[in-house]
Amino acid sequence: MARRVKLVLQAAAVLVVAALVALLGWRVVEQERGRNLARELDAGERPYPPQFSLPSLAGEDTVSLADFRGKVVVLNFWASWCQPCKQEAPRLEAAWRRYREQGVVVLGVDAQDFRSDGQRFVERFGVTYPIAHDRNGSTLGRYGLTGFPETWFVGRDGRLVGERVTGELSEEALERNIGLALEAR
Repeated sequence: MARRVKLVLQAAAVLVVAALVALLGWRVVEQERGRNLARELDAGERPYPPQFSLPSLAGEDTVSLADFRGKVVVLNFWASWCQPCKQEAPRLEAAWRRYREQGVVVLGVDAQDFRSDGQRFVERFGVTYPIAHDRNGSTLGRYGLTGFPETWFVGRDGRLVGERVTGELSEEALERNIGLALEAR
C-alpha cells in the first residue's frame, strides 16, 4: 500500500511540474506575440491591438477596448507604485479633457496593483478618464510590456497607429501620436 501511495504522489508531482512548464511556455509565447506587435508597429504596419475586457477600477462594471470602437484611444498601462506614471498622469488627464470632444478617449489600465492603491492614485491625480483594473497583469504579455508606464495609440479604425511609448509619456509624444491617430484612415 505504501508503494502505491508513493507512486500516486510521484505522478501528481510530475503532473504539477508539467502544468507549470506548460504555463511558462504559454506566457513566453504570449510575450513574444506582444513583442511582434511592437515590431509591426515600428515597421510602419498598423496591426489590431489585442482585445481585453476587465473590471473597472471602481469595480462597478467592465471596461473593454471594444467599447471604444470608432474613437481614438490613448491606451496607457500604469501602476500606482510607478514614479513615471505619477509624472505623466496630469498630462494624460489634460489630453482627455482637451480632446474628448473630438472623439479621443484616454483609457488607463492599472495593472499588477491593488485596487485600493489604484483608487487612491486616481483621487490624488484627479483622473477622470476610464480606468480598467488588471490586478494580475493578464493583458501585459499580449502587448509585450517591459515595464510601466507604456502607452499605445489606436486609430478610429481600431488599428494601432503612431508609436509605442515606453516610459514616461512626454507632452510632445502625446500630442504627436494623438494627431497621427486622428488623421489615420
